[in-house]
Amino acid sequence: MKLMSRIFGRNDAASPPQPAGDQLRDAMILFANADYAAATAVWLPLAQAGNAAAQNGIGMCLIGGLGADADPAAGAKWLLAAAAQGHAEAQRNLANAYMKGEGVPPSDVDAELWYRRAAEQGDAAAQDMLSWLLANGDDRTPDYAEAMKWAQAAAAQGVAASMTRIGLFHHNAVGAARDVDAAVSWWRKAAMLGDADGQAMLGAAHHIGQGVPRDPVTAYAWLMRARWGGSKLAERFISPVFASLTPAEVERGKELARALPAVEAAP
Repeated sequence: MKLMSRIFGRNDAASPPQPAGDQLRDAMILFANADYAAATAVWLPLAQAGNAAAQNGIGMCLIGGLGADADPAAGAKWLLAAAAQGHAEAQRNLANAYMKGEGVPPSDVDAELWYRRAAEQGDAAAQDMLSWLLANGDDRTPDYAEAMKWAQAAAAQGVAASMTRIGLFHHNAVGAARDVDAAVSWWRKAAMLGDADGQAMLGAAHHIGQGVPRDPVTAYAWLMRARWGGSKLAERFISPVFASLTPAEVERGKELARALPAVEAAP
């Protein structure tokens, strides 16, 4: 391929065509380096030949407008082609498209179908989203027991958002027996991985002394870190905690917050 020869310094006349696996690897390197147009040029002939991984890559570039003008409808068609072949990441990406209405009509029903197919293949992000949808989807009766099952599967693969959700299930006695200690344990795991909502709930627990000793300074630190991470849950608790602190305690809380985890670990 002339494009790949230019990028990697190969001579077409002297070198045989790359195996598909090598081309996919090179495309992913280009994509990771934000050279989306070059990645798309490598993926396109593979996608046209039916390669599901390349179809997924093309689909995501078209939906996101990466390397070319966005064309969500065309991107969704490529994702569907890959998803229909059983490509788990494409199934999850197609479900995301249905959730957001990107190139397809928004549909929780279709999103659930494709999240489930990816989740059943062990895709951790799909397991997390399926859990969320089963507990929170519009126009449906929540299925907390199954939501818990998929949250546990995702949490076992390191997905912090699912750890926070498991804690909420234990705290609210939905999908599990009420267990304050278990809830705090899960929130702590999520918080240490940088999940902002887990940090907010751990801060709230320290605020009221539920499952942990009451500690307003530690509560304020976790809630500040959660706010910095974009958690809307933190806003429910941070004002009353702030009001209970002296100026010196506020400064101690801020100092502690700056030392707390900020970035969620990838599954």
